[in-house]
Order: sequence, then C-alpha cells, then structure tokens
Amino acid sequence: MTAFVDRHWTSADGLRLYARDYAAAAGPAKLPVIAIHGLTRNSADFGAIAPLIAQSGRRVLAIDVRGRGRSDRAPDPMTYQPATYAKDVLDLLQQAGLERAVFLGTSMGGLITMALAAIRSKAIAAAIINDVGPEVAKEGLARIASYTGQPVETPTWKEAAAYARRTSEVAFPHYTDADWAAFARRVFTEGPDGAPILDYDPDIMVPIKAAGTKALVPSLWPMFGRLARGRPVLLVRGETSDLLSPAIAARMRKRAPKMDFVEVPGVGHAPMLDEPAAKAAIFPFLGEVD
Repeated sequence: MTAFVDRHWTSADGLRLYARDYAAAAGPAKLPVIAIHGLTRNSADFGAIAPLIAQSGRRVLAIDVRGRGRSDRAPDPMTYQPATYAKDVLDLLQQAGLERAVFLGTSMGGLITMALAAIRSKAIAAAIINDVGPEVAKEGLARIASYTGQPVETPTWKEAAAYARRTSEVAFPHYTDADWAAFARRVFTEGPDGAPILDYDPDIMVPIKAAGTKALVPSLWPMFGRLARGRPVLLVRGETSDLLSPAIAARMRKRAPKMDFVEVPGVGHAPMLDEPAAKAAIFPFLGEVD
C-alpha cells in the first residue's frame, strides 16, 4: 500500500491542522483529491481507498477536520460548523498551492463540500459525495447524535472494539471481530494513561445542541444545486443507510440528472469506499476527470 507523509497547515484562527498526504504514482499530472471524513471520524477512514487513488496517479490529501485526530481542538466550540470547516479547507488549498481539486466527502465531509461550493465553487473540479445529501433522514441523525460527545469508558482495546460494534454494527452487519478491532484503532487513540479514548473533541456537539431541533433537518438544497451544476458529481449510497434515505437520494438524482450514482449493497451509513461496488464506480468516475 502507498505510504503517506504527515502534513500540517494553519487555519485563519491559528489552529494547527493535519492531513495525510499520499503521493501520486508516476504518470501524467492529475488534479489531487481532498478527502474529508464524517462527524466523529478522521483521516484514517480513507486508509484503504486513498492509497488506491494515489496508485492511480492522483495525490490524496486526507484531512483531520479541526477537533479530530491530529488536528488541534478549537478553543471556541462554536467554530465546529461546516462553514468554518470549509474555510479551513480553503486555507489548506492556499498553503499547499492548489487552485482546484477533486473532493471526496463522507457524511459531514459531503456537507463541507457543499459549503465549499457556495463559498468558492471554482475550487471544486469534481465531487464524490458519500452517503449524505442536502437534507438528511431524522432517524439517522438522531442515532448519531445519541452517542456523539457522550462519555465512554473503554479501559481496554477489547472494550473499544465492543463500543465500535455497538454504535456502528447497524452499518456493517457483516464485520468480524477482527474488523471491529481494526475499526476501533481508527476511531480511538491511546490516552495519557494508555487506555483508548475517542479521537475527537466531545465539544463538536456544542453547535448541534445549540441549534436544537433545527440541527436535525438541515436543508442545503441550494448548495447542492450549485455543487451539481457544471461539474462531474458521483453520489454513493449505502443500501441500508439511515441517513441518506432512498427518497432523498431520488430527489438528488432528479435535481441533478447528470450525476452518477452507485448503491453499495449490504452496507449502511456510511460505506468505507473500499467495497467492490464503490471502487467500481469511483475509479471510472475519476478517470473522466482531468
């Protein structure tokens, strides 16, 4: 698998932010891919697909959004919002000398990509949106909100794996004990006392709680319309997703009839993108992007 190097950049408010930087394989220069994870996750989620994209000839920058992984936590938790995250990504582009990129956004990462389309549309050459839409199903968001930011007691890695299974088995019913152990290593880190701790700032929930019930029904249809206008877009949906419902996906496809679409069988929210169906859609899609 292609190795990555550690990259850092600085946000406008002075945070030190982190990205895994996968170098492109030799060949003609192609636009890079910026990979953005979901609400409680980090750049490790792209550990399987990012090397494959890099081997196909594209540099991949898989970021840790502020408050996650190896990026700084924000002193002001009200900055934990898609508009701020989008501006952080623009800071990355500027400091890395990149004008345009292909964006790959899972869940919250897809919302950040839509926000970017509203702020600086020309920066997005193409987009892969993984299991999220301009509105989301209340059931899925309520499920995620029920455990995000809550205290967790996981003194051992075995218990961390059990927590991962408990919160995500609905999405990956086929996972084995080994899969859950690997999953835990992506979403937990080792705390000061050696025990696993979740690898994100619990305060990421502060803006969501402050928004109240409005947070459960965000509507970004204008942003999605701008994203889908005049550029290639691929929508990936998990077959059993409780966040991107079949009805919302159908509305997206109706609003953007040229958008590519793939449904990943047997998986919920959100596909890891290393599934055969996902790869069979992603690589031909990227092959059509300059």
